[in-house]
Amino acid sequence: MGSPAIQRQFRPSVRELRVLSVKSKEAFADRCCFARTYMSRIETGGANPSINAIKVLADALGVSISALFEGM
Repeated sequence: MGSPAIQRQFRPSVRELRVLSVKSKEAFADRCCFARTYMSRIETGGANPSINAIKVLADALGVSISALFEGM
């Protein structure tokens, strides 16, 4: 059984926005105060981030929470 549909749709948003911000996964994880392995799991759909973690991601990317869910 794969990751739920929402996780599969959410992960590209985080990865694409991070890449556009020209931050390595490691540097971005540090900025969010997340473990690098957790950041990797978020981007691959292996983690189910809490709403608090989603807020941290949005703030670190300089976007609204809703921007992380656009196109879903």
